Amino acid sequence: MAHQQFEKLTDIEIIQRILNGEKPLYELIVRRYNPYLYKIGRSYNYNHDDTQDLMQDTYVDAFRNLSQFESRAGFKTWIARIMLNNCFRKKEKLSFKNEYAEDNINEKSIPMFTSNSNDTSHIINNKELGGIIEKALEVIPEDYRMVFSLREINGMNVLETANLLGISEANVKVRLSRAKEMLRNILENNYEPKELYEFNLIYCDAMVERVMSEINKL
Repeated sequence: MAHQQFEKLTDIEIIQRILNGEKPLYELIVRRYNPYLYKIGRSYNYNHDDTQDLMQDTYVDAFRNLSQFESRAGFKTWIARIMLNNCFRKKEKLSFKNEYAEDNINEKSIPMFTSNSNDTSHIINNKELGGIIEKALEVIPEDYRMVFSLREINGMNVLETANLLGISEANVKVRLSRAKEMLRNILENNYEPKELYEFNLIYCDAMVERVMSEINKL
């Protein structure tokens, strides 16, 4: 499908057209959210193949329930919740400890990764260090890693993160602060978040084919 002509369509517009019978347009949703869902799966410590399986399940689940999507919720949050639920279900674990905000938490803290440099050598360095960053995140406890991923890597706000993980906004702030503290010992503050858990474009077409093959059976 020549999808360039549809790139300016909003999620809501695409969804409405899909519900009106234009099923092939679902490819646009898959391409748009591949990097996002991939980062969630990898941040949950699933490997590449398991993450792709979870992504496919999530897209199929979302398609099956597309008519139940309420636009006021935001599609990004909606499909992220489906992905997280699939991650939780796969591990048969959904446990978050009750935590309380500390007085010294800075609610207006800027993202840990703050560099806006477009210097080629800077980008190459980040790619070379990508493995180190991923390994550092792997050793952080899951509860903190997921908050860090949603807030710092996927750019979700405190309320969205709290709603997705089923915890309070105060807990989000505490976990993010502690996650940053854990990482600061091994990471510098100039890494680009987009360099983490990138879903390489070479995988995108294959994922589109997998998902579209499944939903065409429905």
